[in-house]
Amino acid sequence: MTNDIRVMVVDDHPMWRDAVARDLAEAGYEVVATAGDGGKAVRIAPAARATVAVVDLQLPDMSGVRVTSELLALESPPRILILSASGEHQDVLDAVKAGATGYLLKSASKDELIDAVTRVHQGDAVFTPGLAGLVLGEYRRLAAAPEPAGSPDTPRLTDRETEVLRLVAKGLTYKQIAARLTLSHRTVQNHVQNTLNKLQLHNRVELVRYAIDQGLDD
Repeated sequence: MTNDIRVMVVDDHPMWRDAVARDLAEAGYEVVATAGDGGKAVRIAPAARATVAVVDLQLPDMSGVRVTSELLALESPPRILILSASGEHQDVLDAVKAGATGYLLKSASKDELIDAVTRVHQGDAVFTPGLAGLVLGEYRRLAAAPEPAGSPDTPRLTDRETEVLRLVAKGLTYKQIAARLTLSHRTVQNHVQNTLNKLQLHNRVELVRYAIDQGLDD
């Protein structure tokens, strides 16, 4: 499973950056790049082709939130896992708004980090315990905000895609959805990816916002 996970680690503290990279490499991940500032991370990302970027919020040249936005604007963007010492609610919400798929505190254990990288790679939204409820509340608030007028030719989802989307909106992980619908984890991933493609969305955060906006979390 770890063979197709390519990780870039972005942190300005060399000892911490090296320790995270070492832990991930020992767990079987391919650490394709490391960077000590946001500018370097954005420059090397296209060539590194990471599937997951582990990004600190506090960087010397730009915020981790801006790095997240710039990485996600790439042609083949990685999924973003924020790894930060800050548990401040605004920092978490800013990261989510920028498109981060996960947010983990630096107090997390090595096993928690490894699990988070795996799940973020799979498209699961991963948050340090205690922050998930905050993020779900923000999804709901964003869904209540006015959206730009969309195309009248809204793509039609299949019944199964809608069913999976409804469970995503309720905050279930892909593993939980697979068990609920008696499907394989890979099948659930495929349904979510097809839905993202149809709706021209980029990540699970945008997908949940769309689902709640459509009332699918009721």
